[in-house]
Amino acid sequence: MSTEIVTPELSQVERHGYLFGHPISHSMSPLLHKTVYDSLGLNWAQIPMDSTDMNLFLQLIKHPQFYGASVTMPHKVAIIKHLDSLTEEGAAVGAVNTIFLEEDSAGRRLFKGTNTDVIGVRDAFRYNVDSEKFHNRPALVIGGGGAARSAVYALRTWMKASAIYLVNRDPEEVRAVIDECTARGYGDSLVHVETVAQAEKLEGVGAIVACIPNLTPKSTQEKEARNILECFLQKDSPKGAILEMCYHPTPWTEIVEISQKADWQVVIGTEALIYQGLEQDRYWTGKEVKQLPVEKVQEAIAAKLNEPKL
Repeated sequence: MSTEIVTPELSQVERHGYLFGHPISHSMSPLLHKTVYDSLGLNWAQIPMDSTDMNLFLQLIKHPQFYGASVTMPHKVAIIKHLDSLTEEGAAVGAVNTIFLEEDSAGRRLFKGTNTDVIGVRDAFRYNVDSEKFHNRPALVIGGGGAARSAVYALRTWMKASAIYLVNRDPEEVRAVIDECTARGYGDSLVHVETVAQAEKLEGVGAIVACIPNLTPKSTQEKEARNILECFLQKDSPKGAILEMCYHPTPWTEIVEISQKADWQVVIGTEALIYQGLEQDRYWTGKEVKQLPVEKVQEAIAAKLNEPKL
């Protein structure tokens, strides 16, 4: 079964949104949302806009049939100054991946921004593991980009992490994450773990979020970061769950393999993709996630993953 998305003309749909970013050719966002809209009987479509032209995007979203947009790199921060307001999550993370509409008392459309990536992390754990058993235990985040910031927020806010260890090949990126999270009010108990010797002395973790590409470590710093991860995976403390955010071109990464060998429960990154996307549709359609076709979305994404790679 092919899961190719054919972009419709605007005249063929009642309402339309955009996926705005560059590059986005491998994104499964349009497929995810098409599955939702088809199931709900909505003649809606999310149109891929592979572009860095912010001015064009800002003109297009003024269309009366526009319902909202997914915003991805490199626009997640740059879009903020063009919005009327942010939700708590959007403001806390300092990056927006979702635009939705509200009306003020005068009937004027307001463009609002939120961050559903944090919900994706939260719900990937919530719906796949007994996440409450990780409460009040340390957690681990691997990486230093935007996904790492979202992971820190989710682990601190909903999974009650007592401390969050940060591991990355680039110490400057870790410093930036700590400084930014601290400035936004959730940076306490962030610990940069730089060596295996340091990791050996630390308490074991319950939840891990890996936010790096699936690449075999080559540099000294990359190898040390991987060794630190393996140190935590091998600790005698109760085994936990790891969310591997990387799923392209495959969710079955090196980190998944070593985690499974260490008897950790693995949650693949498409689960975070799915739940952040369903949260977007909650804003756009007004329906709660439990009213959305979760299983159909999971099936569609799984089918796309299983398609032969060209």
